[in-house]
Amino acid sequence: MNETTTTQLKDTTANPAPLGLLGFGMTTVLLNLHNAGYFELNSMILAMGLCYGGTAQVIAGIMEWKKGNTFATTAFISYGFFWLSLVALLVLPKLIPGVVPANPTAMAAYLATWGLFTAVMFLGTLRLSRALQFVFGSLTVLFFMLAFGDYTSAGTGFKHATGYEGVVCGLGAIYTGLAQVLNEVSGKVLLPLGAVKK
Repeated sequence: MNETTTTQLKDTTANPAPLGLLGFGMTTVLLNLHNAGYFELNSMILAMGLCYGGTAQVIAGIMEWKKGNTFATTAFISYGFFWLSLVALLVLPKLIPGVVPANPTAMAAYLATWGLFTAVMFLGTLRLSRALQFVFGSLTVLFFMLAFGDYTSAGTGFKHATGYEGVVCGLGAIYTGLAQVLNEVSGKVLLPLGAVKK
């Protein structure tokens, strides 16, 4: 008599999404405080872009890949390399002779491309949560505002308004990341994320 044995593997790894959301959110807030006029573009922003916004998000994306989460893998690895590429755009012309800094039109194209990517990713959040819808929706607006500002050489007032919008977007990501941590630790919903019926 043949007996069939079924083995079930249980995923006991941690949820990497809070790491990715916090890396994105905190770096976004700090960069956009600069855009809002609170301080100059300095080494603190570049360091956050390299380490937390960039590297930590890529790590979170790889962890999401291990969990089979295509949306989060694509989002975290893409935005991690967004931060790394942004730092490279700012630093490479200073490090390598002959590398021409991106002009405003090139930066507008760069930012608009990220805006289009984010707009499509926003569609994916319609089946995830209200919190993620807010993050990706406000990020889409932010990228297009940044692109418009560069393309039109908009004045200081518009740049500051864009910075405030970016701070709101970053705070949304921070809330979403911390809510996931606190909800998991407490075993109940302390901070709602607005689950969507699928």
